[in-house]
Amino acid sequence: QARPVESGGGSVQAGGSLRLSCEADGHPTRPNYMAWFRQGPGEQREGVAHLNVNLGHTYYADSVKGRFTISQDNAKNTVYLQMNNLKPEDTAMYYCAVRYAGDLASYYALKSLAYNYWGQGTQVTVSS
Repeated sequence: QARPVESGGGSVQAGGSLRLSCEADGHPTRPNYMAWFRQGPGEQREGVAHLNVNLGHTYYADSVKGRFTISQDNAKNTVYLQMNNLKPEDTAMYYCAVRYAGDLASYYALKSLAYNYWGQGTQVTVSS
């Protein structure tokens, strides 16, 4: 089973913090790229943060720059999304996405079509 598994969602008040985790296991190779996406009620899925696992390069959506940080634990094939200063508009289902093979141009870093494996999601709710 190569589907990534997310954890760490929950409910917080505005200004609070949460850390999401995504473990990518069950695949014969290590991921090349991992990313976080989110989808709020009635909204399209949007890319939030991206990590080049091998080089450590990161990309963020403008809406979360300076508040969210994506990081990794290589030994565990795990990425984290530290979310600080959360806002009600951050409320969404958060999904982890993984791409195992091939290179990825930076243009596609936050494009859902670039990723092959998706987790089931973890809910984040921010109240005002």
